[in-house]
Amino acid sequence: MHRERRFFSAVFVFYALWGSALSVTRYSIPEEMERGSVVSNLAADLGLELAGLAHREVKLDIFHSKKYLDVNKKTGELYIVEKIDREYLCTTKTTDCFLKLDVIIESPLRIFNIELGITDINDNAPHFRRDRIELDVSESASPGERFSLPNAVDPDVGINTVKTYQLSASEHFTIEIQTGSDGTKYVDLVLTKALDREEHAVHNLILTAVDGGVPSRSGTANIIVRVLDTNDNAPRFDRSIYSVNMTENTPIGTLVMKLNATDLDEGPNADITYSFTLYTSERTQYVFALNPNTGEITVKGTIDYEDIKFYEMHVEAKDKGQHPLLSQCKIVVDVTDTNDNYPEITVKSYKRTVNENILVGTVIAIVGISDRDTGDNGKVSLSINQQVPFVLNKSSDFHYELIVSEPLDREKVPEYDITLVVTDGGTPSLSDNETITLHLLDVNDNVPLFPQSFYTIPVMENNAPGALLSSLTAFDPDLHENQYLVYFIIEKEIVNTSMSMLFSINPENGNLYALKTFDYEIEKEFLFHIEARDSGVPPLSSNMTVHLIIVDQNDNTPVIVSPWRAHGSVVEEKIPRSTDKGSLVSKVIAIDTDSVQNSRITYQFLQVTDATLFSLDQYNGDIRTMRMFSYRDPRHQRLVVIAKDNGEPALSATVTVKLSTVETAVKAYSDMTEVPLEYDIFSDLNLYLVIGLGSVSFLLLITVLVTCMLKCQKPKPSKAAPPSRNSVNSTLADSTLVSNDAYWYSLFLAETRKGKLVVRQPVPKAGSRYIVSSIPRSTGLTETSDSAASTLQGSTITGSGSSSS
Repeated sequence: MHRERRFFSAVFVFYALWGSALSVTRYSIPEEMERGSVVSNLAADLGLELAGLAHREVKLDIFHSKKYLDVNKKTGELYIVEKIDREYLCTTKTTDCFLKLDVIIESPLRIFNIELGITDINDNAPHFRRDRIELDVSESASPGERFSLPNAVDPDVGINTVKTYQLSASEHFTIEIQTGSDGTKYVDLVLTKALDREEHAVHNLILTAVDGGVPSRSGTANIIVRVLDTNDNAPRFDRSIYSVNMTENTPIGTLVMKLNATDLDEGPNADITYSFTLYTSERTQYVFALNPNTGEITVKGTIDYEDIKFYEMHVEAKDKGQHPLLSQCKIVVDVTDTNDNYPEITVKSYKRTVNENILVGTVIAIVGISDRDTGDNGKVSLSINQQVPFVLNKSSDFHYELIVSEPLDREKVPEYDITLVVTDGGTPSLSDNETITLHLLDVNDNVPLFPQSFYTIPVMENNAPGALLSSLTAFDPDLHENQYLVYFIIEKEIVNTSMSMLFSINPENGNLYALKTFDYEIEKEFLFHIEARDSGVPPLSSNMTVHLIIVDQNDNTPVIVSPWRAHGSVVEEKIPRSTDKGSLVSKVIAIDTDSVQNSRITYQFLQVTDATLFSLDQYNGDIRTMRMFSYRDPRHQRLVVIAKDNGEPALSATVTVKLSTVETAVKAYSDMTEVPLEYDIFSDLNLYLVIGLGSVSFLLLITVLVTCMLKCQKPKPSKAAPPSRNSVNSTLADSTLVSNDAYWYSLFLAETRKGKLVVRQPVPKAGSRYIVSSIPRSTGLTETSDSAASTLQGSTITGSGSSSS
């Protein structure tokens, strides 16, 4: 929007203030300029680029309650927003009237001090305080006698103030103009010709005050002079001017001085009263009181050096005659300054929030200081009386820059309350303070941290899929998105299986879950890494190691592998009745695939036909005779053996061994070695002896033949047996087993010494043929192969009438 503006060519004055960092630019304009009038082009005067000025923030800090000026950022012009009335702006009667302002331009921050001088125009007419002035003049007054008249007041200054006075035509009176120390024009009415009351009792005069403006302005007052009868002696002061020194803030009631005027008359014409004349300003009369009877001048208001540095009091002494006479004197009070004003702090500009990684040396605030006192009382300094990472840099006599002096860290101190203290040079000194609060904004400068770098997590096997294993939480001291963490499992393959197929982690809270059921007998532990990553830009991360240990449960029941049971859990064995005491009758062997603690197996009899006949080794499962058979012992013995592991709760398996005694001698083999057996003679009949010897010879022949066949045949390697960490729980010693399983047990002992496990299974539809599998002891998952088994042919024991089982 365009509007017509009247441009006034301002008088531009520039002073370079050498020795200070800032300069003052001065302009001069007349008062009452129209709104929109241009004072000057700041862009040209201050050396600013007009193109960049439109994109920068420009502020005017005017030291006044009204906003008289503003800046057009497009043209760089300083223009008038509101008419400036010099008389309103500057109340003192001085020719110098300045409007001070700071031009603050940010990005980068620059401050320009400007003083705008306001020159006076003749826009006010002189006027008298009173329109009617009455004077009583004794007829005995001598020519040349002077009478004080109230001076006219003109708010304008310089040539525009009161210049002269004019009196209407009179043959008895004239006026005389005096100039006071402050330039004020005072007027006295002077008697030029003796008065004659009887001839002319009242004189009506008109006093006109004229200023020096062009065109001039004037104001008038009516003077009524009443001629009184004679009182020919006026009171007199010993001096016409008195000087007094007083300090500011003198207590109310303090005596300034006592006036003493004398009158040579007697009686009422000599009684004197004191009063302030019209020359004494109202402001002075607010501060000082005059006792009309005693002439004592006392303090009744506040004396402020910063307000008025000296006072003038004009006092008249008037007698009480029928026609009172008076005289005048002047009292000048010089005020001495005291340190009664506190220094002030003005924060020109400052940043309330900054990033915590702000550079050292950055300016965050500009502070101005001032003091209304003078001399040493007005010398001020600024300081910070606390340990903060900031320093002050003095840029001029009354301006400081607050600068970052050390690196900042929001995680240690999120905000600073910086207290600035200003102190003057008075005695005692006065001070004031201002607190600036600085908030630090977070940046992503902290990596997530786990409480531990290595976690060991025990997990019981047979866990449910989806079970919570642990909560792995990291901490990031940053804020907001820089604190939001996401958790990942660092991908890794274990036996061609991805970690993401085994475990899952909640990306928000770090809860670790199992995706499958673990089996201690297959997997015993896992080692992988978990990463925590924040959401900052750029993101920061850290990782930790998880060692997950599978804890064994007693979930495998012992398996009895010897003696072999073709069907059910009953094993039938045959032994000679002639078996010696301590002979190995049978051996119970059980295996358990659990861990070492859970797979420790012990053996016990659950049932036994005759507890005095057989013993059971609880650790290796050997069943031995405790004595020789007698003819009283039953032919059939039933033994129930339980194999129990060491778990909690314990698991067990049982086997029933049915022993049948036969009246014959049976050759037993142990460790593939032929050992003759002793036998009992149960009868004196030779027939029995012949049959027994024949049976033994026949068995010996069969045994030799089978042994030769086995030594000539080389067994093929078999596949691995089912996983077992537990070997046979006892050391198998070479011994003689009296049983129809003699050969099977001999083979078992031989293969066991080679570190293999032997399992015997019947061949379907093969009669007395068996498959004996020799399996290497290993942890791999294998199964018995028919091709790796040795197929043996059972034989018939002479005299028994049955095949070996």
